[in-house]
Amino acid sequence: MKPNFKEYIRERVLLADGAIGTYLYTKGIEPDKNIERLNLSDPDLVYSMHEEYIRAGSRLLETNTFGANRLKLEAAGLADKTRQINQAGAALALRAAGEEIYVAGSVGPSGADFPLADPAGAEGDAVREAFREQIAALLDGGVDLLILETFSHLEELLLAIQVGRQLAADIPLVANMVYPQQGRTAAGLDALTCGRAALEAGADVVGSNCGRGARALLAAIEKLAALGAEIPLAAFPNAGFPEIVDHRLIYPAEPAYMARVVGDMVKAGARLVGGCCGTTPAHIQEFGKHLRLKRRPLARAIDRGSADGGPEGQAPAAAKPGALLADLPPGRLPILVELDPPTHLDISGVLQGARALAAAGADAVTLGENPLAVLRADNISLAHRIRMEVGIPTVAHLTCRDRNALGLQSQIMGAHLLGIEGILAVTGDPASAGDQPGASGVFDVQSFGLIRMLNQFNQGRNPAGKEMKGHCNFSIGAAFSYRPGNPELQIRRLERKAALGAVFAMTQPFFSATAVEEMLERTRHLDILIFPGIFPLISARNADFLHHEVPGISIPEELRRKLWSYAKAEDQRQAAAEFTRELLAAICPLIDGLYLISPLNKWEVTAELTREVRQAGWSGSGRRLSP
Repeated sequence: MKPNFKEYIRERVLLADGAIGTYLYTKGIEPDKNIERLNLSDPDLVYSMHEEYIRAGSRLLETNTFGANRLKLEAAGLADKTRQINQAGAALALRAAGEEIYVAGSVGPSGADFPLADPAGAEGDAVREAFREQIAALLDGGVDLLILETFSHLEELLLAIQVGRQLAADIPLVANMVYPQQGRTAAGLDALTCGRAALEAGADVVGSNCGRGARALLAAIEKLAALGAEIPLAAFPNAGFPEIVDHRLIYPAEPAYMARVVGDMVKAGARLVGGCCGTTPAHIQEFGKHLRLKRRPLARAIDRGSADGGPEGQAPAAAKPGALLADLPPGRLPILVELDPPTHLDISGVLQGARALAAAGADAVTLGENPLAVLRADNISLAHRIRMEVGIPTVAHLTCRDRNALGLQSQIMGAHLLGIEGILAVTGDPASAGDQPGASGVFDVQSFGLIRMLNQFNQGRNPAGKEMKGHCNFSIGAAFSYRPGNPELQIRRLERKAALGAVFAMTQPFFSATAVEEMLERTRHLDILIFPGIFPLISARNADFLHHEVPGISIPEELRRKLWSYAKAEDQRQAAAEFTRELLAAICPLIDGLYLISPLNKWEVTAELTREVRQAGWSGSGRRLSP
């Protein structure tokens, strides 16, 4: 017999299950297929997933009904089966749960665009009815509680709570929002404000799920803790920030790391903990092993035409070094330094940083395009301002995520007209993991197709073969994620990018001189300049976050332990700075160029390192590409 849910979580921490959608994708379900339909078409698969989570230690199961409201099901042609899908989802979870495990009816956002233009009219009525139909079906199906999750707009969450309370005044109700920006919604609302509003509307438990990884969700829980020790909180983090590998989303955060961070959430007041996107039964099992669960003191990604983004069988033209590489001063190590465009309209800080970097001796400033899918100012416009007002060359990152093939070509032409010297072609981080609700990726081409497209414009024609009455002169860059444990795949990708027209590569951060030397040896055959990325660490927590939650970054355990051996943040910073200096001294005489990444946009750190490299007088490998 299950104890009273509200009483239970006031005394103990309850371990819930992990992801449903992303976990079912690993079972072979196509990502563009409706997951909730499986309650009817493949109930055994859904049931076996519930059983896996129970074996992993889950004591609360969510129904496979997150998107099972009429407005969302209509797009899949299943609107007439709304009640049937929800009741089947409840029945499957209840059958797996037996007499001792709670079942929560999962309700996600309606799919309508919020804020509503007419909340009191027909538009608002349609959303209310969609929630009413779904929640009524779940209640009739016998769920023990309701969990409203992944809501980005407070207005929509309050509406769903209102409907839930009208249908069942006493059933436990959990209300989770997404806080991607240090405890704030994408619209800027503070978690504490949202939590208070949800409690006033009738929620019993408030918290957060999904978002931008465990650390970001911890920030939200720490803010919600101000509601008071008597208010139970819910925490369901993602398994880090996903990357696209072979058309699949891969989440990097390891179970043991997430268990440690979720432990911090428990200390902050979380009483209901589980996992969201990317988590699996392995994560839940690790949570159960390490948390000591007791009372606290808890896309679419294909290239059109050929895989290289051009007509089938057409060989790419020979690449040109481009303006950036051609104008590098001889006899010294090239240095590129990355800054992030601001998340607002004030660019004075970035311009100040660019001036400092130019004075320190940087050869170019590189600017990401909405890195990690976080909304920032347009990088090509900012690159032009930097070029005009500071005089330092620029490298603009260009993603395949944000524009279709037509828009990419137009942007390439615009970058040429604005005098941009270099472009780094990248596929782009998944929009769904960013800070803009409802944003989606385009991906008409991936990085290979974009490199070929840039090379064609450098030759004076567009991908359709039309002459452009001139030609671009970009130095075309490629991203290179060298992974010492299994480098062959990424090296093959870099070989292909070089063949398509890339003339330089910027790598993910290195934290080992030995790894850099191995990378140089393994890529010696390539006619492409490689700029190893160096990320100056600033704290032990910073190192842990990068290692566990950012794809492609691996920081040696020995270094992370060393930083944690210092109690004070300032001592950690000094130890990290000394490590970076030693790393630069070891690799700078060997490499083609250096790519410095400003930590948290702290350009003072990279400006000082640039100055020190210039004072040391390193010339690097001295390798240059012939015109």
